Amino acid sequence: MGLSEVPEQQPLIFGLFLSMYLITVFGNLLIILAVCSDSHLHTPMYFFLSNLSFVDICFTSTTIPKMLQNVQTQSKVITYEGCIVQMHFYILFAGLDDFLLTVMAYDSICHPLHYTVIMSPVLCGLMVLVSWMMSALNSLVQISLVLRLYFCTVLEIPHFFCDLKEVLQLACSDTALSNTVMYFAVGLFGAIPLAGICYSYSRIVSSICRTSSAEGKRKAFSTCASHLSVASLFYCTGLGLYLSSTATHSSHSSAIASVMYIVVTPMLNPFIYSLRNKDIKRALRRFFGVAAKKGKN
Repeated sequence: MGLSEVPEQQPLIFGLFLSMYLITVFGNLLIILAVCSDSHLHTPMYFFLSNLSFVDICFTSTTIPKMLQNVQTQSKVITYEGCIVQMHFYILFAGLDDFLLTVMAYDSICHPLHYTVIMSPVLCGLMVLVSWMMSALNSLVQISLVLRLYFCTVLEIPHFFCDLKEVLQLACSDTALSNTVMYFAVGLFGAIPLAGICYSYSRIVSSICRTSSAEGKRKAFSTCASHLSVASLFYCTGLGLYLSSTATHSSHSSAIASVMYIVVTPMLNPFIYSLRNKDIKRALRRFFGVAAKKGKN
């Protein structure tokens, strides 16, 4: 059903979401480009950041292009197969976002004296691989349960994409098992990582408070506040939607809230992690400077 059925609002919605999608894609691509092109950024922190940027691009690409197509063609139809595929990749990349944000928080509090030994390239690669495997397993389990359900012939999903919770409410057969697995996954992939992130940042804040430099404290608190605000926006809106009952919010408000963690958070990440980061900006200036010199030659 999309975000709005008012014809006059469709051009505004199309322009707004197209702009946000392009900013998300190009911003995260710049981070990947900077990390890959500069050997000084081949560290665990930037390795995880480039993976997060890639996942954010994929995450928004599972829903926004189809939504833009629906608005442009004035057709809100999606096939059953298309809906299943969209749900699969949505669950996959949402889970990856959860794990990578948690891994990045752990990377921030790793013991400084043993950092290079603990956060070895092998461990970093293994942590990302495990994140992919767990997210893929969760997605496959949830989708296999959806495939067992019986649906009526004509369905209207009050959302701008095939959201798992909304789809389960439209099933004509018993969804008790599917709902149980969904809520278990939300707790496992949402509540536990959020608790881990909060613990990590409490350790970081404790370390900052022991710093003697007032200017250093101000910069550190500013960086931590921006990181934590984006992570909180992602987790709190997602958890709030999936753990709340249907009666507590309307379908339209759910769709609006979903925009916060599906579109806004991936769009903000490049600004939070690159525009405020001297290493990323230096790498991009060096890359484009070299590219400009080659162009002149």
